[in-house]
Amino acid sequence: MPLIDYIPAQTNIHFMRLRHWTFPFSAALSIVACLLFAIHGFNLGIDFKGGTLIEAQTSQQQADIGALREHLTDLDVGDVQIQEFGSPRDVLIRIGAFGTTDEAQQAILAKVQGVLGTDYSVRRVETVGPSVSGELVRQSILALVLGAVAVLGYLWFRFEWQFAVGAIVTTMHDIFVTLMIYSAFGIDFDLTSIAAILTIMGYSLNDTVVVYDRIREMLRRYKKLPLPELLDIAVNATFSRTIIVSTTTFFATLALYFFGGEVLRGFSLAMTVGVVIGTYSTIFVAAPILIHLGLRASTVSLPTKDAADPEVKELDELVKLEAKDAAAGVPPEAAPATGVSAGGGSNKGGKGKNGKPNGKAGPARPAKA
Repeated sequence: MPLIDYIPAQTNIHFMRLRHWTFPFSAALSIVACLLFAIHGFNLGIDFKGGTLIEAQTSQQQADIGALREHLTDLDVGDVQIQEFGSPRDVLIRIGAFGTTDEAQQAILAKVQGVLGTDYSVRRVETVGPSVSGELVRQSILALVLGAVAVLGYLWFRFEWQFAVGAIVTTMHDIFVTLMIYSAFGIDFDLTSIAAILTIMGYSLNDTVVVYDRIREMLRRYKKLPLPELLDIAVNATFSRTIIVSTTTFFATLALYFFGGEVLRGFSLAMTVGVVIGTYSTIFVAAPILIHLGLRASTVSLPTKDAADPEVKELDELVKLEAKDAAAGVPPEAAPATGVSAGGGSNKGGKGKNGKPNGKAGPARPAKA
Protein backbone atom coordinates (compact mmCIF):
# COMPACT_ATOMS: atom_id res chain seq x y z
CA MET A 1 0.00 0.00 0.00
CA PRO A 2 1.48 3.40 -0.93
CA LEU A 3 2.32 5.80 1.88
CA ILE A 4 0.44 8.63 0.17
CA ASP A 5 -2.56 7.69 -1.93
CA TYR A 6 -2.91 10.65 -4.27
CA ILE A 7 -5.37 8.95 -6.62
CA PRO A 8 -7.88 6.54 -5.01
CA ALA A 9 -7.76 3.05 -6.44
CA GLN A 10 -11.56 2.88 -6.28
CA THR A 11 -13.58 5.88 -7.45
CA ASN A 12 -17.32 6.39 -7.78
CA ILE A 13 -17.75 9.13 -10.37
CA HIS A 14 -20.85 9.31 -12.57
CA PHE A 15 -19.10 9.94 -15.89
CA MET A 16 -22.09 9.03 -18.07
CA ARG A 17 -24.18 11.82 -16.59
CA LEU A 18 -21.63 14.33 -17.91
CA ARG A 19 -21.99 13.24 -21.52
CA HIS A 20 -24.77 15.80 -22.04
CA TRP A 21 -22.12 18.52 -21.55
CA THR A 22 -18.96 16.86 -22.85
CA PHE A 23 -20.44 15.90 -26.24
CA PRO A 24 -21.43 19.49 -27.15
CA PHE A 25 -18.04 20.71 -25.89
CA SER A 26 -16.18 18.21 -28.07
CA ALA A 27 -18.39 19.03 -31.06
CA ALA A 28 -17.68 22.75 -30.59
CA LEU A 29 -13.92 22.09 -30.45
CA SER A 30 -14.10 20.10 -33.69
CA ILE A 31 -16.10 22.82 -35.45
CA VAL A 32 -13.64 25.52 -34.32
CA ALA A 33 -10.78 23.34 -35.57
CA CYS A 34 -12.38 22.96 -39.01
CA LEU A 35 -12.98 26.72 -39.24
CA LEU A 36 -9.36 27.42 -38.36
CA PHE A 37 -8.18 24.94 -40.99
CA ALA A 38 -10.32 26.65 -43.65
CA ILE A 39 -9.61 30.27 -42.69
CA HIS A 40 -6.17 30.37 -41.11
CA GLY A 41 -4.61 27.24 -42.56
CA PHE A 42 -1.22 25.89 -41.46
CA ASN A 43 2.25 27.38 -41.31
CA LEU A 44 3.85 24.76 -43.53
CA GLY A 45 7.56 24.20 -43.02
CA ILE A 46 10.12 23.77 -45.73
CA ASP A 47 9.51 20.01 -45.67
CA PHE A 48 6.14 20.57 -47.35
CA LYS A 49 6.54 23.74 -49.39
CA GLY A 50 10.24 23.64 -50.25
CA GLY A 51 12.88 26.25 -49.62
CA THR A 52 15.92 26.87 -47.45
CA LEU A 53 16.19 27.20 -43.69
CA ILE A 54 19.30 28.77 -42.12
CA GLU A 55 19.99 29.00 -38.39
CA ALA A 56 22.71 31.52 -37.59
CA GLN A 57 24.25 33.05 -34.48
CA THR A 58 25.81 36.49 -34.24
CA SER A 59 29.01 37.35 -32.37
CA GLN A 60 27.32 40.47 -30.97
CA GLN A 61 25.11 40.65 -27.89
CA GLN A 62 21.94 40.75 -30.00
CA ALA A 63 21.17 40.07 -33.65
CA ASP A 64 20.03 43.03 -35.75
CA ILE A 65 16.99 41.44 -37.39
CA GLY A 66 15.93 44.69 -39.08
CA ALA A 67 19.25 45.13 -40.87
CA LEU A 68 19.31 41.48 -41.93
CA ARG A 69 15.81 41.75 -43.37
CA GLU A 70 16.76 44.87 -45.32
CA HIS A 71 19.90 43.28 -46.83
CA LEU A 72 18.16 40.05 -47.76
CA THR A 73 15.23 41.89 -49.34
CA ASP A 74 17.67 43.79 -51.56
CA LEU A 75 19.02 40.45 -52.85
CA ASP A 76 15.64 39.63 -54.45
CA VAL A 77 15.74 35.99 -53.37
CA GLY A 78 11.99 35.57 -53.03
CA ASP A 79 9.94 35.19 -49.85
CA VAL A 80 12.21 35.77 -46.82
CA GLN A 81 11.20 35.36 -43.17
CA ILE A 82 13.55 36.24 -40.30
CA GLN A 83 12.79 35.63 -36.65
CA GLU A 84 14.53 35.35 -33.32
CA PHE A 85 15.24 31.72 -32.51
CA GLY A 86 15.85 30.89 -28.87
CA SER A 87 18.36 33.42 -27.48
CA PRO A 88 18.62 37.04 -28.76
CA ARG A 89 21.84 36.09 -30.57
CA ASP A 90 20.19 33.39 -32.70
CA VAL A 91 18.17 34.03 -35.85
CA LEU A 92 16.21 31.72 -38.12
CA ILE A 93 16.08 32.65 -41.81
CA ARG A 94 13.47 31.01 -44.05
CA ILE A 95 13.64 31.43 -47.78
CA GLY A 96 10.76 30.13 -49.85
CA ALA A 97 11.24 28.02 -52.93
CA PHE A 98 12.74 30.28 -55.60
CA GLY A 99 13.32 28.61 -58.94
CA THR A 100 12.49 25.12 -60.09
CA THR A 101 15.83 23.36 -59.58
CA ASP A 102 18.06 22.48 -56.66
CA GLU A 103 20.87 24.47 -58.27
CA ALA A 104 18.80 27.65 -57.95
CA GLN A 105 18.32 27.00 -54.25
CA GLN A 106 22.07 26.49 -53.77
CA ALA A 107 22.74 29.80 -55.49
CA ILE A 108 20.33 31.53 -53.10
CA LEU A 109 22.07 29.92 -50.12
CA ALA A 110 25.43 31.26 -51.31
CA LYS A 111 24.01 34.80 -51.58
CA VAL A 112 22.56 34.65 -48.05
CA GLN A 113 25.83 33.41 -46.58
CA GLY A 114 27.58 36.30 -48.32
CA VAL A 115 25.22 38.78 -46.61
CA LEU A 116 25.77 37.19 -43.20
CA GLY A 117 29.53 37.59 -43.57
CA THR A 118 31.85 37.04 -40.64
CA ASP A 119 29.52 38.51 -38.01
CA TYR A 120 27.31 35.41 -38.13
CA SER A 121 28.21 31.76 -37.82
CA VAL A 122 25.89 29.36 -39.65
CA ARG A 123 24.81 26.56 -37.31
CA ARG A 124 22.28 24.69 -39.42
CA VAL A 125 21.19 24.64 -43.06
CA GLU A 126 18.26 22.67 -44.48
CA THR A 127 17.33 22.79 -48.14
CA VAL A 128 14.35 21.01 -49.67
CA GLY A 129 13.69 21.20 -53.39
CA PRO A 130 10.19 21.54 -54.92
CA SER A 131 10.07 17.93 -56.13
CA VAL A 132 11.14 16.54 -52.74
CA SER A 133 8.59 18.65 -50.85
CA GLY A 134 5.76 17.42 -53.07
CA GLU A 135 6.78 13.82 -52.48
CA LEU A 136 6.93 14.40 -48.70
CA VAL A 137 3.39 15.79 -48.72
CA ARG A 138 2.07 12.72 -50.54
CA GLN A 139 3.92 10.31 -48.26
CA SER A 140 2.74 12.09 -45.09
CA ILE A 141 -0.90 12.01 -46.16
CA LEU A 142 -0.54 8.36 -47.14
CA ALA A 143 0.99 7.53 -43.74
CA LEU A 144 -1.91 9.15 -41.87
CA VAL A 145 -4.58 7.49 -44.03
CA LEU A 146 -2.99 4.03 -43.91
CA GLY A 147 -2.52 4.36 -40.14
CA ALA A 148 -6.21 5.16 -39.64
CA VAL A 149 -7.32 2.31 -41.93
CA ALA A 150 -5.03 -0.19 -40.20
CA VAL A 151 -6.38 0.86 -36.80
CA LEU A 152 -9.98 0.57 -37.99
CA GLY A 153 -9.33 -2.89 -39.40
CA TYR A 154 -7.64 -4.12 -36.23
CA LEU A 155 -10.36 -2.79 -33.93
CA TRP A 156 -13.10 -4.21 -36.15
CA PHE A 157 -11.42 -7.61 -35.94
CA ARG A 158 -10.56 -7.34 -32.23
CA PHE A 159 -13.83 -5.80 -31.02
CA GLU A 160 -17.39 -5.33 -32.23
CA TRP A 161 -18.10 -2.64 -34.81
CA GLN A 162 -19.44 -0.20 -32.19
CA PHE A 163 -16.06 -0.24 -30.46
CA ALA A 164 -14.23 0.25 -33.76
CA VAL A 165 -16.35 3.25 -34.75
CA GLY A 166 -16.08 4.73 -31.26
CA ALA A 167 -12.28 4.41 -31.28
CA ILE A 168 -11.98 6.02 -34.71
CA VAL A 169 -14.26 8.93 -33.72
CA THR A 170 -12.27 9.45 -30.53
CA THR A 171 -8.94 9.35 -32.36
CA MET A 172 -10.11 11.81 -35.02
CA HIS A 173 -11.32 14.11 -32.24
CA ASP A 174 -7.84 14.08 -30.67
CA ILE A 175 -6.11 14.68 -34.01
CA PHE A 176 -8.41 17.60 -34.88
CA VAL A 177 -7.79 19.32 -31.55
CA THR A 178 -4.02 18.85 -31.86
CA LEU A 179 -4.03 20.23 -35.40
CA MET A 180 -6.09 23.17 -34.12
CA ILE A 181 -3.14 24.08 -31.87
CA TYR A 182 -0.82 24.12 -34.89
CA SER A 183 -3.21 26.34 -36.85
CA ALA A 184 -4.10 28.72 -33.99
CA PHE A 185 -0.52 29.41 -32.85
CA GLY A 186 1.14 29.27 -36.27
CA ILE A 187 3.53 26.49 -35.26
CA ASP A 188 5.64 25.11 -38.10
CA PHE A 189 3.96 22.06 -39.57
CA ASP A 190 6.63 19.72 -40.90
CA LEU A 191 7.64 16.06 -40.76
CA THR A 192 8.17 16.31 -37.00
CA SER A 193 4.53 17.34 -36.68
CA ILE A 194 3.46 14.24 -38.61
CA ALA A 195 5.45 12.15 -36.15
CA ALA A 196 3.68 13.90 -33.27
CA ILE A 197 0.25 13.23 -34.81
CA LEU A 198 1.01 9.53 -35.33
CA THR A 199 2.32 9.25 -31.76
CA ILE A 200 -0.81 10.88 -30.35
CA MET A 201 -2.93 8.53 -32.45
CA GLY A 202 -1.22 5.52 -30.90
CA TYR A 203 -1.36 6.94 -27.38
CA SER A 204 -5.07 7.75 -27.62
CA LEU A 205 -5.88 4.31 -29.01
CA ASN A 206 -3.93 2.61 -26.25
CA ASP A 207 -5.99 4.33 -23.55
CA THR A 208 -9.24 3.72 -25.42
CA VAL A 209 -8.58 0.01 -25.94
CA VAL A 210 -7.86 -0.50 -22.23
CA VAL A 211 -11.27 0.95 -21.32
CA TYR A 212 -13.05 -0.89 -24.14
CA ASP A 213 -11.56 -4.20 -23.08
CA ARG A 214 -12.98 -3.78 -19.57
CA ILE A 215 -16.37 -2.75 -20.97
CA ARG A 216 -16.55 -5.77 -23.26
CA GLU A 217 -15.55 -8.11 -20.43
CA MET A 218 -18.38 -6.79 -18.27
CA LEU A 219 -20.90 -6.92 -21.11
CA ARG A 220 -20.17 -10.60 -21.60
CA ARG A 221 -20.93 -11.43 -17.98
CA TYR A 222 -23.64 -8.99 -16.92
CA LYS A 223 -26.22 -8.72 -19.67
CA LYS A 224 -28.99 -7.31 -17.47
CA LEU A 225 -26.96 -4.44 -16.01
CA PRO A 226 -28.04 -1.09 -17.55
CA LEU A 227 -25.44 0.11 -20.05
CA PRO A 228 -24.82 3.60 -18.51
CA GLU A 229 -24.27 2.05 -15.08
CA LEU A 230 -21.99 -0.63 -16.56
CA LEU A 231 -19.95 2.02 -18.39
CA ASP A 232 -19.59 4.02 -15.17
CA ILE A 233 -18.21 0.98 -13.34
CA ALA A 234 -15.82 0.11 -16.20
CA VAL A 235 -14.43 3.65 -16.53
CA ASN A 236 -14.01 3.97 -12.76
CA ALA A 237 -12.20 0.63 -12.70
CA THR A 238 -9.53 1.95 -15.11
CA PHE A 239 -9.61 5.58 -13.94
CA SER A 240 -6.58 5.47 -11.63
CA ARG A 241 -4.48 3.69 -14.28
CA THR A 242 -5.49 6.25 -16.94
CA ILE A 243 -4.69 9.24 -14.75
CA ILE A 244 -1.35 7.92 -13.50
CA VAL A 245 -0.08 7.03 -16.99
CA SER A 246 -1.31 10.31 -18.48
CA THR A 247 0.22 12.40 -15.70
CA THR A 248 3.59 10.70 -16.10
CA THR A 249 3.56 11.25 -19.88
CA PHE A 250 2.36 14.84 -19.46
CA PHE A 251 5.28 15.82 -17.23
CA ALA A 252 7.74 14.12 -19.58
CA THR A 253 6.46 16.07 -22.60
CA LEU A 254 6.29 19.26 -20.53
CA ALA A 255 9.96 18.88 -19.62
CA LEU A 256 10.76 18.34 -23.29
CA TYR A 257 8.88 21.55 -24.12
CA PHE A 258 10.87 23.69 -21.69
CA PHE A 259 14.30 22.07 -21.99
CA GLY A 260 14.28 20.40 -25.42
CA GLY A 261 15.24 23.51 -27.36
CA GLU A 262 13.53 25.45 -30.12
CA VAL A 263 13.81 22.65 -32.66
CA LEU A 264 11.59 20.34 -30.58
CA ARG A 265 9.28 23.07 -29.26
CA GLY A 266 6.46 22.42 -31.73
CA PHE A 267 6.67 18.65 -31.36
CA SER A 268 6.65 18.74 -27.55
CA LEU A 269 3.75 21.24 -27.44
CA ALA A 270 1.67 19.03 -29.71
CA MET A 271 2.48 15.98 -27.57
CA THR A 272 1.57 17.80 -24.35
CA VAL A 273 -1.79 18.92 -25.72
CA GLY A 274 -2.36 15.49 -27.26
CA VAL A 275 -1.85 13.70 -23.93
CA VAL A 276 -4.35 15.96 -22.17
CA ILE A 277 -7.01 15.77 -24.88
CA GLY A 278 -6.44 12.02 -25.32
CA THR A 279 -7.12 11.39 -21.63
CA TYR A 280 -10.23 13.57 -21.77
CA SER A 281 -11.59 11.81 -24.85
CA THR A 282 -10.95 8.33 -23.43
CA ILE A 283 -13.16 9.07 -20.44
CA PHE A 284 -15.75 11.49 -21.79
CA VAL A 285 -16.05 10.55 -25.48
CA ALA A 286 -14.95 6.95 -26.10
CA ALA A 287 -17.14 5.31 -23.45
CA PRO A 288 -20.33 7.46 -23.65
CA ILE A 289 -20.47 7.24 -27.44
CA LEU A 290 -21.18 3.51 -27.15
CA ILE A 291 -24.62 4.38 -25.74
CA HIS A 292 -25.50 6.31 -28.89
CA LEU A 293 -24.03 3.63 -31.17
CA GLY A 294 -26.59 1.14 -29.86
CA LEU A 295 -24.21 -1.21 -28.08
CA ARG A 296 -26.03 -4.11 -26.43
CA ALA A 297 -24.89 -7.08 -24.36
CA SER A 298 -26.34 -9.42 -26.99
CA THR A 299 -23.75 -8.20 -29.54
CA VAL A 300 -20.85 -9.49 -27.44
CA SER A 301 -20.04 -13.20 -27.50
CA LEU A 302 -19.83 -15.14 -24.23
CA PRO A 303 -16.40 -16.32 -23.01
CA THR A 304 -15.68 -18.97 -20.43
CA LYS A 305 -16.30 -17.50 -16.99
CA ASP A 306 -13.46 -17.66 -14.52
CA ALA A 307 -15.19 -18.11 -11.17
CA ALA A 308 -11.88 -17.86 -9.31
CA ASP A 309 -11.35 -14.27 -10.41
CA PRO A 310 -12.00 -12.03 -7.38
CA GLU A 311 -13.32 -9.22 -9.60
CA VAL A 312 -15.82 -11.65 -11.13
CA LYS A 313 -17.08 -12.61 -7.66
CA GLU A 314 -17.40 -8.99 -6.59
CA LEU A 315 -19.26 -7.98 -9.72
CA ASP A 316 -21.46 -11.07 -9.38
CA GLU A 317 -22.42 -9.76 -5.97
CA LEU A 318 -23.36 -6.43 -7.53
CA VAL A 319 -25.59 -8.13 -10.09
CA LYS A 320 -27.29 -10.18 -7.38
CA LEU A 321 -27.97 -7.03 -5.39
CA GLU A 322 -29.49 -5.38 -8.46
CA ALA A 323 -31.72 -8.40 -9.09
CA LYS A 324 -32.78 -8.53 -5.42
CA ASP A 325 -33.70 -4.85 -5.41
CA ALA A 326 -35.68 -5.25 -8.63
CA ALA A 327 -37.58 -8.25 -7.25
CA ALA A 328 -38.43 -6.37 -4.04
CA GLY A 329 -39.59 -3.32 -5.99
CA VAL A 330 -36.91 -1.06 -4.48
CA PRO A 331 -35.91 1.80 -6.79
CA PRO A 332 -32.15 2.18 -7.53
CA GLU A 333 -31.95 5.48 -5.61
CA ALA A 334 -33.28 3.81 -2.45
CA ALA A 335 -30.92 0.81 -2.60
CA PRO A 336 -28.63 0.43 0.42
CA ALA A 337 -25.06 1.70 0.10
CA THR A 338 -23.62 -1.80 0.34
CA GLY A 339 -21.95 -3.75 -2.44
CA VAL A 340 -19.36 -3.13 -5.04
CA SER A 341 -17.59 0.13 -5.49
CA ALA A 342 -17.02 1.70 -8.89
CA GLY A 343 -13.58 0.24 -9.19
CA GLY A 344 -14.85 -3.31 -8.75
CA GLY A 345 -13.83 -3.67 -5.08
CA SER A 346 -16.16 -5.12 -2.50
CA ASN A 347 -16.91 -3.18 0.70
CA LYS A 348 -19.15 -5.21 2.94
CA GLY A 349 -20.85 -3.87 6.03
CA GLY A 350 -21.92 -6.03 8.93
CA LYS A 351 -20.86 -7.02 12.44
CA GLY A 352 -17.78 -8.70 13.71
CA LYS A 353 -17.56 -11.67 16.04
CA ASN A 354 -18.10 -9.50 19.11
CA GLY A 355 -21.33 -8.10 17.69
CA LYS A 356 -19.84 -4.65 16.95
CA PRO A 357 -19.85 -3.07 13.51
CA ASN A 358 -16.70 -3.74 11.55
CA GLY A 359 -16.71 -0.20 10.06
CA LYS A 360 -16.52 -1.30 6.42
CA ALA A 361 -19.60 0.30 4.96
CA GLY A 362 -19.14 0.68 1.22
CA PRO A 363 -20.04 3.56 -1.07
CA ALA A 364 -23.26 3.67 -3.04
CA ARG A 365 -23.36 2.07 -6.46
CA PRO A 366 -23.28 4.42 -9.47
CA ALA A 367 -26.79 5.65 -10.20
CA LYS A 368 -28.31 5.09 -13.62
CA ALA A 369 -27.46 7.84 -16.07
